[in-house]
Amino acid sequence: MEELLDMMVSDESPSQISDKIKEFLYAKSGERVDAYRPVAVNSLFGNDEVEVEDEVEIESEDSVEGAE
Repeated sequence: MEELLDMMVSDESPSQISDKIKEFLYAKSGERVDAYRPVAVNSLFGNDEVEVEDEVEIESEDSVEGAE
């Protein structure tokens, strides 16, 4: 952030200042996306895996009871 302020004070070109602001915004949004990614993946795929595991457990319990 200091770098951006230094650019403004030293009269850098507006396009360079704009590019630097974009860099900061992209970096910050990238950090947020990376932090939220595990939550999104678990909400999309986490429940499906649990259901499959439950079905397998139920089938294995039924087959054990039938074998007795």
